Amino acid sequence: MKEIRLTDERRDALIAELQTLFAVEFDEPISDFRAGEIMDLMLKTLGATVYNQAVEDVRAHLQGKLDDLQGEVFISED
Repeated sequence: MKEIRLTDERRDALIAELQTLFAVEFDEPISDFRAGEIMDLMLKTLGATVYNQAVEDVRAHLQGKLDDLQGEVFISED
């Protein structure tokens, strides 16, 4: 499977969110490095599962639209 990569901006934003979470919920400030390591672990362990679920959700949504295509575009010939 292709590795999931984040833009630098998105990675920095998520690291900041992790740091806020640890500071607020656990009263434990964490460094950029530690937050980055946690981010990498989360992507490695959860990334494929979340990605696959998103693909399945899109597939189901599109299938629902395709199933209703005739009802949406059908014009009666009467």
